[in-house]
Amino acid sequence: MVNILIVYYSLNGSTLEMAEQIVAGVQGAGANFTLRTVPKVSTVTEKIADDIPPEGPPYIQNEDIKNCDGLLLGSPTRFGNMAAPMKYFIDGLSQDWLQGTLAGKPAGVFTSASSLHGGHESTLLTMMIPLLHLGALITGIPYHENPELMETSAGGTPYGPSYWVRSNLEMTQEEKKLCYALGYRVAMIAKRLKNL
Repeated sequence: MVNILIVYYSLNGSTLEMAEQIVAGVQGAGANFTLRTVPKVSTVTEKIADDIPPEGPPYIQNEDIKNCDGLLLGSPTRFGNMAAPMKYFIDGLSQDWLQGTLAGKPAGVFTSASSLHGGHESTLLTMMIPLLHLGALITGIPYHENPELMETSAGGTPYGPSYWVRSNLEMTQEEKKLCYALGYRVAMIAKRLKNL
């Protein structure tokens, strides 16, 4: 059975909500999942984060990367780019880059943003760049499989799902379906690749 690693950073819970929808897609494809988060980045360089977060999934460990058959990364949008904790995590993957740990494995990205034009697509694209350097196979959401891309009035892109976080409003059905679709797609591709 394949294992899909879902790594996210979420300050207010929106990106975590997306990760949970992606988990459903991975499970719908008949795959296992590992859900992990990344710690905040401290502005105080002497400060060391606890090994275990006070709540939610555990922090990502190196073994999680080595044992996955596919990877999904999620981050809130910060000025059209991923949040610093996700970038810090990615910057620490030098050994995985040298060893080819993610080479040939499917990977996808997802983001949440508080404004409709806050950089959803640029965030997803900048998250893809290090994945390409790591040798991952970038997986998006094709229009022909997901009509929600043409119907959404909120978030959603062919590069990966996005969630337009609006005050007191839940994720739209289209946003949820696109999260599910990416999780399902990455899991299915990982299954096919593992059976080659």
